Amino acid sequence: MTAALLERPKQAPPEVRKEPIRWVGALWALPPLLIVLGVAVYPVARVLEQSTTGEDTSSWSGVLSSSLFRNALWRTVEIAVLSTLGCLVLGTFIALVLAFVPFPGSRVVGRLIDTVLALPSFLITLAFTFLYGTAGAFNALYKDVSGPDEPLLNFLNTPAGVIAAEITFFTPFVVRPLLAAFAQLPREQLDVAASLGASPWRVLRRVVMPEAWPALMAGGSLVLLLTLNEFGIVLFTGAKDVITLPVLIYTRGIVTFDLPGAAVIATVQVLLSLVLYGTYRLIFARVMANKGKGAVDVVVEQAK
Repeated sequence: MTAALLERPKQAPPEVRKEPIRWVGALWALPPLLIVLGVAVYPVARVLEQSTTGEDTSSWSGVLSSSLFRNALWRTVEIAVLSTLGCLVLGTFIALVLAFVPFPGSRVVGRLIDTVLALPSFLITLAFTFLYGTAGAFNALYKDVSGPDEPLLNFLNTPAGVIAAEITFFTPFVVRPLLAAFAQLPREQLDVAASLGASPWRVLRRVVMPEAWPALMAGGSLVLLLTLNEFGIVLFTGAKDVITLPVLIYTRGIVTFDLPGAAVIATVQVLLSLVLYGTYRLIFARVMANKGKGAVDVVVEQAK
């Protein structure tokens, strides 16, 4: 009986876990890979192939050496950069007001900004035409009051009209990321800075904006890419002298049926967008890495 008590019960052998089969994960990644290849890579490859079939003015050398292409490239970059700068300034101001200056109806304004994101871009251009066009409401009111035949505002058919319309439409793409960044800012930092006697401008410069730089960069980069490829606003303004790369692609591909020449311009447009996106990712990665290495509390000196 003692021997039976001293006997140890036999332990079951440890369960051996089977390693997951690696090819199962590859099968799960295959459908989205095929979708990306079919939706994005294949059309771009076809455009690149078509761009090599042109001759004379439709070839790469003929298109890149033409003054029309160079002017369109410069106009595209000019409108995109100026529109992005306007969106950054206006969007930062609106986000700061909505986040730190409470007023009745601020939530309604925020919802209206979100609504603009769901609207097509040409609606903004139509609204500008009804308001600020040569026969719009503003010029009609000015004519009734003052009586001159010449309209007071006549800028919609110029680059300034395109830039104003793009700033109006794309500013919410800057406001929304900034509002999300401001919402994550600890209120204690603002209270401590204010209690130490820091001015609102100093709090904004030393506490608020350093935390908002990644969101500001993300929104600005997105706006730059969108304005670089914007077509609807330029087309609906009816600006005949404003020729951008998307408009030039439409003209050569649809109007004159110069598909090789349009493919050359489209390839340049794609390369320009990829270069801008790669530059943004590189800068954003460095900013986040430096922020992680030097993550220290913001110190605001006490006012003397």
